[in-house]
Amino acid sequence: MTRVVVVGDLMTDALARARFPLARASDTQAVVTMHGGGSGANIASWLAVEGNEVAFIGRRGADITGRNRDMELMGYGVDARLVMDPERPTGTCVVLVTHKGERTMLSDPGANAALAPEDLPRDLFSGGAHLHVSGYTLINEGSRDAGLAALDLARRAGMSISVDCASSAPVERTGAEPFLEWTHGAKLLLANIDQAKVLTGRDEPAAAAKVLTAWFPQVVIKLNKDGALWYTNNRSEPVRAPAESVDRIVDGTGAGDAFAAGFMPPWLVGKPPAEALAAGNALAAKCISYLGARPRL
Repeated sequence: MTRVVVVGDLMTDALARARFPLARASDTQAVVTMHGGGSGANIASWLAVEGNEVAFIGRRGADITGRNRDMELMGYGVDARLVMDPERPTGTCVVLVTHKGERTMLSDPGANAALAPEDLPRDLFSGGAHLHVSGYTLINEGSRDAGLAALDLARRAGMSISVDCASSAPVERTGAEPFLEWTHGAKLLLANIDQAKVLTGRDEPAAAAKVLTAWFPQVVIKLNKDGALWYTNNRSEPVRAPAESVDRIVDGTGAGDAFAAGFMPPWLVGKPPAEALAAGNALAAKCISYLGARPRL
């Protein structure tokens, strides 16, 4: 089993799921719940619950919310290496979910924005382990140096590296070229079709994947209800895997993170790409069948 080290964001998700179509500038009944969140922390949680050895490096506030998120990660079995920020609160994301399951997110990174290179525990960067970096860490100017330092430490240690794209809108604001330069050298890029389009300008998933293999040896593009595809530049066609059917989509929050956590373990031990994609799709299907981005404890 390959140890996975995740560097990324830790959030509290305030999830509001509307019971009816949104009444703009008025009131709509909703179910409002609080959950652990943050793309990096979500991936670490799913990995741990599935029996993988995983450490998470992040930053939290010196508040009750931060303590709860810390204990939650440990409850999942994550080796949580969280630095406590004396000034900034734990990050928070307001997730608005329509009655049809569509999400809109309003994020305040809080302590995440202050993650620094000195916050990275050097003992976690060793040969034979794998580093996964959340795109949010690189996109946020305050934590970018920490993300770049983690990538450098992993390269020096001979670790394999994967990166995800965070979300399409912040990637677009940051710019495709800087993001590709920061992450160049990673073995695997994980993106959804919107993020892949921002990075390449290509609408068609396979075409976008082919462009991205100029920077990354392997690319996975998540295609929502159409499953996912994997591509490497020595193949003529990508490998595709269909999405798993679910009775009802309750909440799509964290589905991409669950997919990444399902995909990585079989991929890291050299299983066929179709098998890794299927494992990712299976975990994503589990995630969207209930509220929140994390596994149920």
